[in-house]
Amino acid sequence: MSDTTANGLAETSARPERRDIGIKKRYAAERRFKAYGIIAIAIGLAFLVALLWSVFSKGYTAFWQTEIQVPITFSEEVLGTPEQANQSQTKLMMANYPQIAREGLAQLLDVDTSDRDAMRAVGALISDGVRIELRDMVLNDLSIIGTTQDVWLYASSELDSALKGQYDLAVPENRRPISDLQLQYIETLQEQGAIEQRFNTGLFTFGASSRAETAGVGVAIIGSLYMMLIVLALALPIGVAASIYLEEFAPKNKFTDLIEVNINNLAAVPSIVFGLLGLAVFINWFGLPRSAALVGGLVLTLMTLPTIIIATRAALRAVPPSIRWAALGVGASKTQTVFHHVLPLAAPGILTGTIIGLAQALGETAPLLLIGMVAFVADYPSTPMDPATALPVQIYMWANEAERAFVERTSGAIIILLAFLAIMNLTAIFLRRRFERRW
Repeated sequence: MSDTTANGLAETSARPERRDIGIKKRYAAERRFKAYGIIAIAIGLAFLVALLWSVFSKGYTAFWQTEIQVPITFSEEVLGTPEQANQSQTKLMMANYPQIAREGLAQLLDVDTSDRDAMRAVGALISDGVRIELRDMVLNDLSIIGTTQDVWLYASSELDSALKGQYDLAVPENRRPISDLQLQYIETLQEQGAIEQRFNTGLFTFGASSRAETAGVGVAIIGSLYMMLIVLALALPIGVAASIYLEEFAPKNKFTDLIEVNINNLAAVPSIVFGLLGLAVFINWFGLPRSAALVGGLVLTLMTLPTIIIATRAALRAVPPSIRWAALGVGASKTQTVFHHVLPLAAPGILTGTIIGLAQALGETAPLLLIGMVAFVADYPSTPMDPATALPVQIYMWANEAERAFVERTSGAIIILLAFLAIMNLTAIFLRRRFERRW
């Protein structure tokens, strides 16, 4: 008996030691798991910082554009008299505006206009877009004909890139786009205070252009806005209606189970498949115009619907069953219960899912390329049926340009797109926290 008791006491005294060893191992494993998590987060943040640094370091200069203040003489010999312009604006439309811009800059630099090489170097300092800039000035105010006005003109992309440090000016002349003579002209303009970098409003107002200094995302923003309005007008009511039916009214059988499985599968389908669907149905079958914002909006609607349906069903499911029971208990019908009690309480989740779906659609490129929205569009679309492009597609087009100045335009457009996406996601977070109820 004493031996048995002694053995039991020995086993009892040994158990805490084995249990302590197990606890230490579990604590060590927990610390390792936390360390792995911290390392994973650090790696992710490092890649994120590297990505943002790459974009912002190359793109922040796109928001500033080099401009030259030039005394422009709107000569009647070139433009005609105001009386002639009132009768016919053909001569104003066809006038040689680059010539008067070169002559004005040559006068500012004290360059002999008969020297062809010097005039060629002078003309290369200003953008070819002066034709449109000066023409619009004259058409808007005919009284400036015959006068001399100080006008800020866009500098050429080569000059702009050189002043931003994107070219190495220390290399030999034959290896850079800016000649030694042009460098002398730039120094003269800097001494006179006639050249400076100003905020680039054209980046937000101009459309597509083959010249980097006159290229902007204004048309692309309007095209994206049209598409987002179409997606919002179609995807939100259709998605919410489908979610309410599936979650609240549909019988639970194999058919509805099949529908749910297919909705979940559609949410994982590559976006380019929706582009192929839009090309086959909306363009080839319905005959809608290519590169129209309407087609883009319809394609993005199909792509966004699964996301909205899944988010809406999750929001409806999160409403406590007691709300439904209470409403039914006081005599409300099924429809009244859903629309008067359940749906208002699920609204924050529905809005959040909708905004996230719109943000996803805003950044899509592949389906829009397949329906022809990669077209060169320089004019603002007045209706969703007009040719248009989208912000991510504009970024894709600029990324394929060979000119050095388009690199900063591409990064600048990415910054604008990221700003829109950040605003939409912050709006979703605000709406959720503003209207969400804790149960």
